[in-house]
Amino acid sequence: MGILERIKEIEAEMARTQKNKATEYHLGQLKAKIAKLRTQLLEPPKGASAGGEGFEVTKFGHGRVALIGFPSVGKSTLLTMLTGTHSEAASYEFTTLTCIPGIIHYNDTKIQLLDLPGIIEGASEGKGRGRQVIAVAKSSDLVLMVLDASKSEGHRQILTRELEAVGLRLNKRPPQIYFKRKKTGGISFNSTAPLTHIDEKLCYQILHEYKIHNAEVLFREDATVDDFIDVIEGNRKYIKCVYVYNKIDVVGIDDVDNLARQPNSLVISCNMQLNLDRLLARMWEEMGLVRVYTKPQGQQPDFGDPVVLSTDRGGCTVEDFCNHIHRSLLKDVKYVLVWGVSARHYPQHCGLSHGLQDEDVVQIVKKKETDEGGRGRFKSHTNAPDRISDRVKKAPLKT
Repeated sequence: MGILERIKEIEAEMARTQKNKATEYHLGQLKAKIAKLRTQLLEPPKGASAGGEGFEVTKFGHGRVALIGFPSVGKSTLLTMLTGTHSEAASYEFTTLTCIPGIIHYNDTKIQLLDLPGIIEGASEGKGRGRQVIAVAKSSDLVLMVLDASKSEGHRQILTRELEAVGLRLNKRPPQIYFKRKKTGGISFNSTAPLTHIDEKLCYQILHEYKIHNAEVLFREDATVDDFIDVIEGNRKYIKCVYVYNKIDVVGIDDVDNLARQPNSLVISCNMQLNLDRLLARMWEEMGLVRVYTKPQGQQPDFGDPVVLSTDRGGCTVEDFCNHIHRSLLKDVKYVLVWGVSARHYPQHCGLSHGLQDEDVVQIVKKKETDEGGRGRFKSHTNAPDRISDRVKKAPLKT
């Protein structure tokens, strides 16, 4: 029996099982088995060569955004309108067969936009080119799920389910669970919050399903069984997603209003160029990019080329700013002067842990190079040897 057949068999068994207090342990074990099988499904087959045709393109710019959706929903048209890069668009499905990158110039930053081929139901199982598309989506900072406003709402659920099956968690944060494997000592289970979805016995059964008999587990929140399995697997990607409904010019105003009021959703029309400016602003907001301008000592700030930071790519503190300029700069920093929203007064003396915000101005003050002693008669360093035995003896006086 193959992996897909085993997964379908376990899913059928979960569908037949009633959900109550007596069956929660059995359902927890079945969820752990499915998670293990899906992880095996994503691994390349043994003996396969490392080479192969993929979609991956080199990362460029300050952020990466991936367009995911069903065929013929307007992804290629959206890429052409936002970046100016030509991507073939036609009225038939599967017009785009590979990854086409483009660059968006917005707010003095460069955002890489990727037009991916359309995926179909069953992409997580390898149908079509779903695995390559999802692999590129995992390397992105933001996912734009492009949907057809005139189609049913089931498309959004199908795409979300396919991405969830391969370890992509959309608009979720990592669960507050501490997990560490040990060599000896058994399983240590603790919690700092009341648990309503999982208990110690179920935790032990899930760990034994993974053949883990020595570990330390600490729950810092009321997490579910699925959250605990995600922590054990350790290969989940938590990414932000915006649901973009295209073709709003072919539906009624009431339907557009309902779609726009859904969480994490935005309505546009590529045909009539409606609401594209709001889409760019929403992308900027979700990615959390921070522009920091530099100011040399005694000169005006340089507002031409900002240093762009983000929480997902390194962080937004003064230390991250210095590392972005040069790794060796940290050891020479005495303090920094900050102007902007993050400063309480202008300028503010800040340390390395100060958090920067968008459009801040930073001046770095370096340590002065101290001489080895003073000057003139205050000079404390001499050229004389330190030990008496090393001194040069004077010649005896002539008598």
